[in-house]
Amino acid sequence: MIIKTERLILRPPVEDDLEALHHIFSQEAAMAYWSHPAHTSLSRTQETLDGMIASHAETGLEFVIEHSGQLIGKAGLWRLAEIGYIIHPDFWRRGFAWEALNAIIQVTWKKHPALPEITAEIDPRNDASKHLLARLGFRLTHSERATIKINGEWCDSDYFALARPQNDDP
Repeated sequence: MIIKTERLILRPPVEDDLEALHHIFSQEAAMAYWSHPAHTSLSRTQETLDGMIASHAETGLEFVIEHSGQLIGKAGLWRLAEIGYIIHPDFWRRGFAWEALNAIIQVTWKKHPALPEITAEIDPRNDASKHLLARLGFRLTHSERATIKINGEWCDSDYFALARPQNDDP
């Protein structure tokens, strides 16, 4: 499945995306609040790409994001139904993450009519993601301390949920 928005193409990940994804996952700024440190090797990015491809096979909702023919990020549901996303810093603050996630959320409700909610987990220091999730209608459900250790530092997690719209017709 390919999703087209006003400015983006969301398509399933493929093996040929390795170098473009490495360009994103190797960015310290992009990975500052991710669940693992910036990638230092193509083999590490290959592991991530393999996971994305497997996730898409499972959920049908894991995508790479293209803008004007360039791969600029990824977004999707890697576990039914936890949403995740990353955008290259050169493309931040242009509304691309909102545009991609909004489209994925709409497709998710149609593709999985029995799904009651979509969840997200973020580092509570990531103000941009908190704002993005709020714009999309997500609500904070709870927080936990010291959930993941990255580069020797224990990080906390905030958990969010987006309930299926009441007026949604499956």
